[in-house]
Amino acid sequence: MNKININQHPQVKSKFASYPPHVEKKLRYLRDLIIASASEIDSIQEIEETLKWGEPSYLVKKGSTIRMDWKPRAPNQYALYFNCNTRLVETFKMVFGDLFNYEKNRAILFDMDDEIPSKELKECVEMALKYHSLKDKPFLGK
Repeated sequence: MNKININQHPQVKSKFASYPPHVEKKLRYLRDLIIASASEIDSIQEIEETLKWGEPSYLVKKGSTIRMDWKPRAPNQYALYFNCNTRLVETFKMVFGDLFNYEKNRAILFDMDDEIPSKELKECVEMALKYHSLKDKPFLGK
């Protein structure tokens, strides 16, 4: 495992603290999975943790931004968002089929009581983190 530098913008902590406790726990799990995935990729030395569109977002050089959020209007659901101008979610659908619930070509959706398939989700996250080196490969290297 690679030691990576996490460049966390101060507003991220307060954003996590603004979620209801049960939601914060779910989103922190996703955060930890993203950071763990980044630390397993040798080419990544730093990850930026910031807010984009008011949502916790993760950026690395040569990767595609990953965001996450929960909305009060859908209280039993939270999501991991990917750039809709990429083939990421399309590839996740081809590789993992209906293992995940998707929102068009932009997100993987989770219900609060879902058991997250961590191994497969980690593969999705790794594809996003390495996107610019994979984008010309069939199935993004899968």
